[in-house]
Amino acid sequence: MKIIGSISSFLTKYIGAVIILFSALAYFWQDAFAWTTTYTSAFLGAAMFGMGLTIQAKDFQVVFSRPREILIGALAQYTIMPFLAWVLAKGFQLPTDLALGVILVGCCPGGTASNVITYIAGGDVPLSVGMTIVSTLLAPIVTPALVYVLAGAWVEVSFWSMVLSVVKVVLVPVLAGILLRKLFDKQVQKLSGVLPLISVVAIVMIISGIVAVNAEKIAVSGALTLCVVVLHNCAGMALGLFCAKVLKVPRKKAVAIAIEVGMQNSGLAVSLATTNFAANPLATLPGAIFSVWHNISGSLFASFCRRKEAGAAENIVLSDEKN
Repeated sequence: MKIIGSISSFLTKYIGAVIILFSALAYFWQDAFAWTTTYTSAFLGAAMFGMGLTIQAKDFQVVFSRPREILIGALAQYTIMPFLAWVLAKGFQLPTDLALGVILVGCCPGGTASNVITYIAGGDVPLSVGMTIVSTLLAPIVTPALVYVLAGAWVEVSFWSMVLSVVKVVLVPVLAGILLRKLFDKQVQKLSGVLPLISVVAIVMIISGIVAVNAEKIAVSGALTLCVVVLHNCAGMALGLFCAKVLKVPRKKAVAIAIEVGMQNSGLAVSLATTNFAANPLATLPGAIFSVWHNISGSLFASFCRRKEAGAAENIVLSDEKN
C-alpha cells in the first residue's frame, strides 16, 4: 500500500508531465487509446467520486467560516472565465466547434488539481478546497445556464440535457464519495494516500482518448487552440489575483483564489462536449489541451509564488538585522 501511495503522490505532483507523455503516446499510437472515449463520462465520474472521498465534514466548515472569500472565489470563477471564453471565441473568430469547446471550459467549476497547486504555491489550501466544493455543487445549474447563454450564438444548447449530464457525472459521484467517507471514515483514511491516483488515472485516460480520436484535427487546429487556451488560463489567474487584491484579500487567500479561478474542471468540459454535442466533435479539443496546459501554468505560478514569498521573508530578516 505504501508503494502505491508513493506512486500516487508522484503522479499527482507531476500530473502535467504524465498527461503530456500519454497524450504524445495517444497521438502516435491512436488505436491503443481511442477506446477510452466510449467511457469518458465513467472516467470523469470516477474522478469526481475520488474527490468526494477526500471531503470531510470539517471541509464544509470552511465554507461557513470564510464566506467572504468563498463568495469572491465563486463569483470570480463563474464570471471571469466564462466572459474571457466568450471574448476569446469572438476575438479569434473561432470555428463553431472550437468556440463551443472554449466556452464549455470557461463555464465549468474549479478543478481538483487547484488544491494541489495551491498547496505547492503556499496558498490557503482549506479555502481552495472550500471553493472547489462550492463551485462543483453549483455546477449542475450554473454551468448549463452559462453555456446556454454564451454558446447559443454558435449552436443549439439543450439546458436540461446538460443539467442531467452534470448531475450524473459530477454531483452524484461527489455526494456518493462524501457519504461513503462519512460512513466508513477510518477505512477511507487508510486509503487516503491512494485516492488521488483514481483522479489522475481517470483524467489521463480522458485526455489520451480525446487526443487519439482527434489526432488529425490537432495537427490542423492544435496551435490555434493552444494559443487560446494559454490566454484563457493565464488571463483567468491574473484577473482572479487582481480581483482578490482589489478586495484586499490577504496574500495566501488571494493566491488560492487566483489558482482556483484559472484552473478549470476541463474533464467536465470534455465530458459535456462528448455527451451533449456529438455533432461538434472538435469541441472536446480545448478541454483536452486545457487539461495539459493548466497543470503546467499552475506549477509555474506556484513556483513563482514560492520564490516571491521566500524573497519577502528574506527581506524581512535583513531589515530586522539592520534595525
